[in-house]
Amino acid sequence: MEEEQQQTSLFGLEDTVTPNESNYDDNSSSKSMTAPLAAQLRPKNLDDYVGQQHILANDSPLRQAILHGHCHSLIFWGPPGTGKTTLAEIIATHANAKVVRLSAVTSGIKDIRLAIEQAKVRAQNSTNTANSHETKTVLFVDEVHRFNKSQQDAFLPFIEDGTIIFIGATTENPAFELNQAILSRARVYTLKKLDAAALSQVLNRALVFISTEQSIKVMLDQDAKQSLINRSEGDARRLLNLLENCIDSLTNSMLFSDAPKHERLQEDLVTISVELIAQVLW
Repeated sequence: MEEEQQQTSLFGLEDTVTPNESNYDDNSSSKSMTAPLAAQLRPKNLDDYVGQQHILANDSPLRQAILHGHCHSLIFWGPPGTGKTTLAEIIATHANAKVVRLSAVTSGIKDIRLAIEQAKVRAQNSTNTANSHETKTVLFVDEVHRFNKSQQDAFLPFIEDGTIIFIGATTENPAFELNQAILSRARVYTLKKLDAAALSQVLNRALVFISTEQSIKVMLDQDAKQSLINRSEGDARRLLNLLENCIDSLTNSMLFSDAPKHERLQEDLVTISVELIAQVLW
């Protein structure tokens, strides 16, 4: 584990996820179409969430808890791009909660205290009004293993008394990197790399979205599709970033081409080849 240092920078807390009937963040007013493709395509409900069926099968305890808005504090352990952040936001939506994000890379004790104080106010408001809209707080801590012992301990009383639903995300083994006190209060769920079928589903959705929302038709043969999936190595975010980089490369080339405009952008058709994918990664 890397040497941990006390962080003193004041982290700008980001309140995200409000109950919304749309399936993806691209339909939310808070998301710009200039956001990365992976952000625009972030699922907002379990039906659109891809992968992790070993913990999210229809009859699984976690899925049922999420759907009924009764989720407990937990730790998501898994590789990058496997849906840890997305699942935390879905949990917050079903729990009718405000999700507050902290990054253990840039946050410190001051940030934790501020987030807790906001959660207390939110909980207090629930006792003063009949409107229960977002009176709970999901505190999502990314890279939680980077917090030192005192920083991790700061969460304990508020997990205990229900002020927050604590969700930590880590790429490191919690048994070695997190305090036992945290582990005794938050259940650990292991997220796995996405398999080829799951990545193919993510890719197909992206192609439909790009065609519908960006009016770009992407031609992708089976070899190119397989190359994208293989090079993603089970990481959905990496897959979408690679696809987006390929499209950007082609559209930029067309815009600055000497060919007539009607030829350059005819039907906004782009063809992604295995060779292009390799060039983008180089």
